[in-house]
Amino acid sequence: MLVPRQSSPALHVPTLGHGVFDLAAENPERFTLLCFYRGLHCPICATYLRELERLTPEFAKRGVATVAISSDDEDRARRMAEKIGANGLRIGYDLSLATAREWGLYISASRGTTSIGIEEPPLFSEPGLFLVRPDGSVYFVSVQSMPFVRPKFSEMLQALDFAIENEYPARGEYTGSV
Repeated sequence: MLVPRQSSPALHVPTLGHGVFDLAAENPERFTLLCFYRGLHCPICATYLRELERLTPEFAKRGVATVAISSDDEDRARRMAEKIGANGLRIGYDLSLATAREWGLYISASRGTTSIGIEEPPLFSEPGLFLVRPDGSVYFVSVQSMPFVRPKFSEMLQALDFAIENEYPARGEYTGSV
């Protein structure tokens, strides 16, 4: 389990047009927002990523770098980028399922062709959203076992404004006895 205020796992994935994404080499002013998505087969992911693409400039104004990552291969990642009109949002691909597990993501098995007519991969990770500080420590974690009910990016921007203004610490850090 990832624990806020502790170091995040390593993360290296190729991206479309931005070289290799290496979390340890990121140097945003405040955070890196990691949006792990299910893949091209997921219509909810496409809608979600369109919103992140639209709001990426707002995150940047707050010192937050954005990247969306899946276990899709390069071709499927490119098709998703085209589908959502990715311009400012970096799209990472070839996330290993072992790395997905290190991040606490749930893994699902294929159920065949989805409602939009795209075959699911044999195995893929479910959604997760993370904020990681420039020092590599975890600030925010949201992991889902289903594609539904994800954090809203507009609400996250409001929360970031509050957290930045009030120097709000990462919560959920306690690991002692209960």
